[in-house]
Amino acid sequence: MRQPNISQKEAELRDEIKELAQKAFHLKLIAGYGDGSDDHEYQIVYEGKPRHLPLERAKEFLNGLIERSLLVE
Repeated sequence: MRQPNISQKEAELRDEIKELAQKAFHLKLIAGYGDGSDDHEYQIVYEGKPRHLPLERAKEFLNGLIERSLLVE
């Protein structure tokens, strides 16, 4: 993992966010995702714009997108 300055809890959160981002990407809810420029952020490309979100906010954002998409089906 490229972030030597993050805690184990943050590393686990980042892994969880990556899984959510992969799911959202495959559902075509986001256009891209990856590590943010800051160790405590995650980048999500939504509606053509990159968004750099704190880890907890990124998790909430992705969960919300996925939940809303499942309600529509």
